[in-house]
Amino acid sequence: MRVGTEESAVVLLEAVPRHASSIWTRAYLRLLVLGDTMCALLACVCVVGVRLLFGAYVPAIEFALGIGLVLGWPAALRMGGAYRQRANGEGTEEFKAVFNGGVGLMAAVAIGAYATQTSIARSFVMAMLPLALLSTLYYRYRMRKHLHRRRAVGDYMRHVVAVGHREAILDLVVQFRRQPYHGMQVVGACLPSAGMDVDLDGIPVLGSFGDVAEAVADARADAVAVLACPELDGAALRRLAWSLEQDKTDLFVAPALLDVAGPRISIRPVAGMPLMHVEHPEFNGARRLVKSIFDRLVAVTAVLFLALPLLALALVIRLTSKGPALFHQTRVGKGGKEFNVVKFRTMVVDAEQLKGALLECNEFDGVLFKIRNDPRITRVGAFLRKYSLDELPQLLNVIRGEMSLVGPRPPLPEEVAAYGTDVRRRLVVKPGMTGLWQVSGRSDLTWEESVRLDLRYVENWSLILDLQILWKTWSVVTRGEGAY
Repeated sequence: MRVGTEESAVVLLEAVPRHASSIWTRAYLRLLVLGDTMCALLACVCVVGVRLLFGAYVPAIEFALGIGLVLGWPAALRMGGAYRQRANGEGTEEFKAVFNGGVGLMAAVAIGAYATQTSIARSFVMAMLPLALLSTLYYRYRMRKHLHRRRAVGDYMRHVVAVGHREAILDLVVQFRRQPYHGMQVVGACLPSAGMDVDLDGIPVLGSFGDVAEAVADARADAVAVLACPELDGAALRRLAWSLEQDKTDLFVAPALLDVAGPRISIRPVAGMPLMHVEHPEFNGARRLVKSIFDRLVAVTAVLFLALPLLALALVIRLTSKGPALFHQTRVGKGGKEFNVVKFRTMVVDAEQLKGALLECNEFDGVLFKIRNDPRITRVGAFLRKYSLDELPQLLNVIRGEMSLVGPRPPLPEEVAAYGTDVRRRLVVKPGMTGLWQVSGRSDLTWEESVRLDLRYVENWSLILDLQILWKTWSVVTRGEGAY
């Protein structure tokens, strides 16, 4: 099944079968169960084989236990939530579910053996189950990447009817098209009042807020996404959920408070009403200290490890163009404090003087200045920018405490002067060498998208999020996409 988002409404609706996601979801879950079981079997064979290879005696009871653990492995993962549909391809949530299920089984076996005084080879708890966990995590990672590749061409998508105001729906459509790996494709829209628009950027308008259930049937959709709007209060949402209940159509509701997620949000029943409790982000304290120590340790290690490659790059820059190898520029850091950022020089020496003559060629909206084929960039500089090698000297800024490994993009003083009140929120944390903007499109992002990603990071930062971004940065940088 391949459905292009730019096709006409008629072709789109005819091409989408009713609840199409349930078809591939069942097949995908079967593959996950089979693959997880094979990972456990491989781990068991490896452990038993090694013991036999070294002449150890393996009694029949342990063979039976190994088979039991292999068969119980997918059951343990299911108890951990590893087969929930919403976790498919979602990375952290899926890996966390697999980890919880695997560790839970290890704990159960160890505690059960201790409680019953059963003599079990420690290799099962110390080697077989950990090996099964690691191999399962790797298998899930490969399956996730395969799922993302299929979704990039329109397969394995969940078809959604978006309900909300025109601007919010258009923004949702843009985000889903930019990030298809989430598996969401808008196939229809419902506006406050029908008849004003025939379609929204190729998405057919199927009715008003009172026609959602009919729109779902017409579009053969399997999910509804309700965007924040005052017309849909609690009572209206409850009635909408009832109307979608019979066909088991999923309902997603976007909260009015955007870009706040994770542990900061919890639902608390108060006086019979479910209230969303939003904790304030933590900008100081122990967690920030841990992040600062982590940043500097990694930066020092990276500088020592990359010392020779960095010297080689500096030498190449000096030999291929006039001027110094390093480029110093004033940037704005945490709290609006200015500092000198260090980068490899990628432009000619008089680049700043030439900028005035190129202002009309600016291809970026907002306050940034970007040209895809900037004539000031040297040949070596183009290569360095493509793979973000010019950013490596910023490790010195991280060591000095002026920057972090992960954070918002470090802005220029003239950019900060043009900031509005909301955008200045980026300055409450240290700027980063990489960030959500780096792993979500780099220079291909619009100004609004770049700001939104930076603010999302500020509101939801954590060391785990930093590790995820650092991991994704490697993949993005090696592909060289979106950099100029």
